[in-house]
Amino acid sequence: MRITGFRTFTTSQDWGRPVGDANGVFADGITTLPLIMVETDEGITGIGPGSHVEADTIFAAIEGEDPRSTTALYDRMLRQTFKAGHAGALFGTIGAFDTALWDIKAKAAGEPLWRLLGGRDRTIPAYASGLDIGLTDDELVSVYRDYAARGLRAAKLKGGLDIERDRHRLGLVHDVLAESARGVRPGLMIDANESWTRKQAVRHIGELEQAFDLTWVEEPVRRWDAEGLAVVGRGIRASVAAGENLTGLEQFRPLLSKGAIDIVQTSAVWGISHFLRVAVLAHAHDLPVSPIGNLPIGLLHAATCVPNHIVSELQDLEPPRGVSLDMRIEDGSFVLGDSPGLGIQVDEDAIASNVDGRRMSTPNGPHVRPEAAGRRLFAATPRNGAVQPTTPLTPG
Repeated sequence: MRITGFRTFTTSQDWGRPVGDANGVFADGITTLPLIMVETDEGITGIGPGSHVEADTIFAAIEGEDPRSTTALYDRMLRQTFKAGHAGALFGTIGAFDTALWDIKAKAAGEPLWRLLGGRDRTIPAYASGLDIGLTDDELVSVYRDYAARGLRAAKLKGGLDIERDRHRLGLVHDVLAESARGVRPGLMIDANESWTRKQAVRHIGELEQAFDLTWVEEPVRRWDAEGLAVVGRGIRASVAAGENLTGLEQFRPLLSKGAIDIVQTSAVWGISHFLRVAVLAHAHDLPVSPIGNLPIGLLHAATCVPNHIVSELQDLEPPRGVSLDMRIEDGSFVLGDSPGLGIQVDEDAIASNVDGRRMSTPNGPHVRPEAAGRRLFAATPRNGAVQPTTPLTPG
């Protein structure tokens, strides 16, 4: 079997509500998802979510190769970008090709990837993550009731702009989950998306911990600040989670060597091989791993064979437009199916007619770091309405 070509698509996710974090909000609730499809001379096509940046350059490393050589081809793609480096969106392109290759390998074997990788249990524990900082109180309650109806008993809220507002919103979600938790204490996490300084993080989380037993705080300071993450970890009771934006083992090494994080995360768009390697590195430090992303299907399959997987993020309850998954949400967990490969099906006609999927990225939103991030003196936000991140007051 040989790799003969690839195609790229971009589809969209219509959340039906605003989505975002401390860095910004997509008010229309539309986000985009790029996909890469890798073709072979035996008619098997692999699908991987991720960036298209320099896709032709990356494809040159795998063209004509046997797609089942997943580990070797992953390293070939990394070497293809040796001089410029593989950080950022380029790493996402490598991850998309990598995921597609694993999909082909499992399809060729006639097995779901979770079984090919050596997984025993197709059930992966999940937590709810609504990208919810732009929601009003009523919207927040409604969204997490939908998660609770699927059996979710843990939730991660977006926060970091206002302590009082974060405390209020955590209380609302706690009560929603507790209603159906059957005596189990709801798990609560908060994600600041790198919006604090070290001292702000300790002070903010310290106040929240007077009211809640937080499971973890995610990205309280900059992703690469090993010393700062360690300082925060020593100053709070909750675990510190980070890693979704790190691209390559070399970026994890200083964080793990300094004991800076307690929950090791990786993003679905960085690929399966990356996740497997990070999981081994974390396991060597006796740390759990947790996949992140709105279409984490590849990492869910991989998580079944990882001894230190703890829980995976569940964002939207519906797949992106033109995408169907052999997977269901049941009793608070992802349950993978028996379809060969990843169990992803793509309706190319639906994607091709998708205007939202072709739109340009907006100049604001969660993907753009605010100028004042990490330099806020305080932020005033409405008590009963949605947080609308804008330029806050700063020390002058």
